[in-house]
Amino acid sequence: MKRSTKQILGIVVYFLLVMAPLLILLLAPRPEGRTFWRELSVGLGFAGLSLMGLQFIPTARLPFLRDVFPSDILYVFHHRLSVAGFLLTLAHPLVLFIQNPYTLQLLNVFTAPLRAVAGVTSVLFLIPLVVTSVRRVELGMNYESWRVVHDIFSVAVIGLAFYHILNVNYYTSVPLQRWVLIGLGVIWAAMIIYIRLIKPLMLLQRPYQVTEVIEERGDTWSLNLEPAGHEGLTFKAGQFAWLSVGHSPFRIEEHPFSFSSSAENPEQLSFAIKELGDFTSKIGDVTPGTPAYVDGPYGTFDLYGEPDANFIFIAGGIGSAPIMSMLRTLADRGENRQIQFFYGNPTWDSIIFREELETLKERLNLEIIHVLERPPEDWEGESGFIDVDVLKRLLCEDFRECLFFICGPLPMIDAVTNALEKLAVSRGRMRAEVRERIHSERFEMA
Repeated sequence: MKRSTKQILGIVVYFLLVMAPLLILLLAPRPEGRTFWRELSVGLGFAGLSLMGLQFIPTARLPFLRDVFPSDILYVFHHRLSVAGFLLTLAHPLVLFIQNPYTLQLLNVFTAPLRAVAGVTSVLFLIPLVVTSVRRVELGMNYESWRVVHDIFSVAVIGLAFYHILNVNYYTSVPLQRWVLIGLGVIWAAMIIYIRLIKPLMLLQRPYQVTEVIEERGDTWSLNLEPAGHEGLTFKAGQFAWLSVGHSPFRIEEHPFSFSSSAENPEQLSFAIKELGDFTSKIGDVTPGTPAYVDGPYGTFDLYGEPDANFIFIAGGIGSAPIMSMLRTLADRGENRQIQFFYGNPTWDSIIFREELETLKERLNLEIIHVLERPPEDWEGESGFIDVDVLKRLLCEDFRECLFFICGPLPMIDAVTNALEKLAVSRGRMRAEVRERIHSERFEMA
């Protein structure tokens, strides 16, 4: 089955699960004498609960999802649908209060029945859950603290909402509706158990150890690992993994990094890690022999497509990590296809893998175009940013013979994608035609 067909099927199944309680509500017998607005409020509540609960699926790193959907798309999907679930859930009590102001007394936790208190508390817990997720960086929360808060509030929101709906008992008195909700609850619980218990147990059976920590240019370190007592894992050049270093996989602290090593040598893994945060700023202090755990591979940013297509790699800064994996893999395979690598960096001294890139030109049909924001005075290469002007002058002519791989900061990816689309149109191509040939990696997991 083709990847696109699997994607469509996965989306259909997901939304059928989301809509199942609402569909049963519409089709099953309902209590008489209830107004349209009361029914709308209940429907919004069912849809909100189902949508929020099923958000455990995109982030559970299930094997059948990781091979079909790009991980960055899954997380964007998760973020946006979580906000939609929050709005639907919030609309449930608001519509009820507007339709019947008498129900405002349910907000009094001292006199309201426990089922109402559970519902109100669930909605209140949703607020910090969504705010800390959308504004984590602005709030100054590090990833580990945010993840603990996120997990606690997520479970509390779903558990309280589930208790509320089952104990209101107007619609869940219908057996089919009750069993559908219970079935969904089992799926939600299974996702939590998988990612928090089963997955760490699996990782404990396949430990790694650090063999080298190599200082690169641009405040970057190459962390090299080898399997400890097992055959290692296979991956595709361009993919990434979640890495835990120096502690048990049961701990919250894990981070996603692209493989930078060759996929032809899976027994020796390498990750290029730039000093950007609390964990990465200490990566240079890691010593050989330190235990590590690798959860992966993930992502669909990999070398695929026409066997004879020319490759255009475009990267900014540490976005070169998956590109290096691709280049090293192609070199080990003895590939001879035409490759262009547009590589943007602040300065000449900050170019990660600068020396190795030159040696790779001896093994590959590779052209490297360095683009520097602040070039030295004697610089004769490209300066500024990778924009339409640079691409127009230096890019290969026929888009039909090229596959594009872009990785770097999100603004750079958007700018380069727009530039490629404009350039394609100027050369008589359709935007959709070139868009199908562009693959990008957007690291924004949380």
